[in-house]
Amino acid sequence: MSAPPAATKAGAPTLPAKLPNASTDPAGETLEEVCSRLNQKVTGFLEMPAKTDLSRRVQEQTRISLGVIEKALEEYTLDQLSLSYNGGKDCLVLLILLLSALHRVSATSHNTSSSASRVTLTPFTRIPSVYVMSSSPFREVDEFVDLSVDEYHLSLYRYSAPIKEAFRRYLEDQPQVKAVFVGTRRTDPHGEFLTHFDKTDHGWPEFMRVHPVIDWHYQEVWGFLRELEIPYCPLYDKGYTSLGGTTDTHPNPVLAEHSNGGESGEVHFRPAYELIEDEQERLGRDR
Repeated sequence: MSAPPAATKAGAPTLPAKLPNASTDPAGETLEEVCSRLNQKVTGFLEMPAKTDLSRRVQEQTRISLGVIEKALEEYTLDQLSLSYNGGKDCLVLLILLLSALHRVSATSHNTSSSASRVTLTPFTRIPSVYVMSSSPFREVDEFVDLSVDEYHLSLYRYSAPIKEAFRRYLEDQPQVKAVFVGTRRTDPHGEFLTHFDKTDHGWPEFMRVHPVIDWHYQEVWGFLRELEIPYCPLYDKGYTSLGGTTDTHPNPVLAEHSNGGESGEVHFRPAYELIEDEQERLGRDR
């Protein structure tokens, strides 16, 4: 287990000053400013006329997910909530929506005398989060997670252990956490019967799992990230569509293209956002 992000990891590589594929350089923003900026993007997207059927569906999913997150923020204090974050596309969508919702709920608490909102953002507020690392992590994934910690003000605990053991350790280190936002989607393994709020199963450490993006489809995830110009892990531009570890994850063969148009010759891979079918998302995973 590593220390929260205020501590520097020994031997950490020198990283660029901002996230890859970023359209702006928001260096020096406070969490409150980050939340406000992202909420402006989300609000602007929701208010614009849908240009395509995909845009319409993403807008609908965004509204539903914001409602789930805001409900969780009413039920729990911010320090009782945590985000499961591994740098992947699904939890990145969830993180952006969480930051947008934090602005909405925080602004409401400032403007009313209601006690329903229990979110107050200060210059020292960081988002409680946990990273369950692969036993063979990609360098690009770890670097993107490091950058996310700085960009989005995460208080991130890292564990290289099986997921059940990792969460057991996390709750021992952070016993105040009662609920965890998880970026699981219904097409993921074990996601078929989940709802927006599910307590952990028997034998697991006890906490509420919150699944705001459970009903999002693959194309909708990418529609959101690209519409809002959200920086993402650069492996997705190399044909990876589902990220695990270096020993069990490969570029998706559906996205492969040969330089001579046949079965031989140099192979390159189209970016992840060009995949269409949900069922093909994990074809680059060995398990």
